[in-house]
Amino acid sequence: MSIACQQCKEILELDASLADLAPSAYDMIVASLPPSTPNRPESESISQLKATQTARNAWKKSKKQPSPLPHESFVLLQDSVVRSIPSPLPSPSSKKTTTRTPTGKTTAKTDDVPPPSPISPRLRSSAHLFTLLSSRTDIDHPLCAECTHILLSSLQKQLDETKRERDGYIAFEKEVRKERERDAQGISKEEADKKIEKLKLDERQTIQQLRVAEQERVQLEDELRVLEQEEKALEEEEARFWHTHNEQLLASDQLSSQLATIRAAYAADSATLEKLERTNVYNDAFCIGHDGVFGTINGLRLGRVPGVPVEWAEINAAWGQSLLLLYTIARKLDCTFDNYRLVPMGSFSRIEKTTGDKASYELYSSGNLNMLQLLHNRRFDLAMVAFLECLKQVMDYIKSQDSSIDFPHQIVRDKIGDVSIKLKFNQDDAWTRSLRHVLLALKMALKWTTNGGNG
Repeated sequence: MSIACQQCKEILELDASLADLAPSAYDMIVASLPPSTPNRPESESISQLKATQTARNAWKKSKKQPSPLPHESFVLLQDSVVRSIPSPLPSPSSKKTTTRTPTGKTTAKTDDVPPPSPISPRLRSSAHLFTLLSSRTDIDHPLCAECTHILLSSLQKQLDETKRERDGYIAFEKEVRKERERDAQGISKEEADKKIEKLKLDERQTIQQLRVAEQERVQLEDELRVLEQEEKALEEEEARFWHTHNEQLLASDQLSSQLATIRAAYAADSATLEKLERTNVYNDAFCIGHDGVFGTINGLRLGRVPGVPVEWAEINAAWGQSLLLLYTIARKLDCTFDNYRLVPMGSFSRIEKTTGDKASYELYSSGNLNMLQLLHNRRFDLAMVAFLECLKQVMDYIKSQDSSIDFPHQIVRDKIGDVSIKLKFNQDDAWTRSLRHVLLALKMALKWTTNGGNG
């Protein structure tokens, strides 16, 4: 049979003196145990005793003082004190069993099992002694050394608290006796009347102070209600403010986004405008250059030389582009021609005379040598001379606006520079050179018109 501690369930090894306990010693231990009596009722608290305030204060003061040394006082533990010990011990009839789980962990459980039988007389005597100790006290026996130490520490704390409580009762009892002695001596009627009057005066003053305090409380409650209303109004105003603030933030973000979009579009449009401003549409529309001895306008050769056949359709188209260019320059300069009106019609352009016989001169030819074509070529020569006259008017207008410009070839009647523009009785080389001079004058006039004072 093994005996376990009733608190921690640790297996105990009984002392040899306890195992060999004599019957006389056993009877002496049993006789010293307290009888099994019902719990005594708790004593009345200090608040239920009749005493003056001075005695109560003295008792409270004595409770706050440290407890005296152990040899100065002694008190017996009652059943109620013993029962207040924490963690009641389990019944000695329970037994702790240990099992091992498949994972290797050890678990313990307590089962109520009957004591094994038969047992030795000595162990039966010890078990009977432990049963008597457990039944006569509020503690289950036996206990191991560690659990006994813990129990003694707890009991020592309760002993110290009981000592302080006892000292408080003693001080309270002394004050009560002093009060009773003073009451037994008695006071005179005059002193009692004075004391009563003083108490009544104190009562009136206290009542007056109470009324003033009540009025102040009412005022404070009114002020509190007003402040609560103001606080509520401020909260509503704050809520409206934050609502408006959030709306303003959203609107500001939208405007910022729109502004960023507009700025990006403006930057792109500005770059496009700058690019377009640097672009001369007239130079792209009327590209004047040269191809060997030929002057060209938009890739069309103007002139004829021996050994290089140039179709009259190309020449007529080049003259149509030249007339259109002169017409465009005059319109951009807001310049009107005297005696002539330009009629650009591509390869079949013409120049009309606005005075005199108001003849119309065709600025195109076919190159045939029959009589009708010779008559037509004469009108072609007149058209080229009229073109030179119109070009001279444009050149004079530009010189009147800008004296710094100087055209390299001057126009005098049918000549530009030193060659005539007439095709009749003229060499092809000379005619081609005169046409090259015409294109050069047109190019300079176009450059001044687009980049000069009217650009």
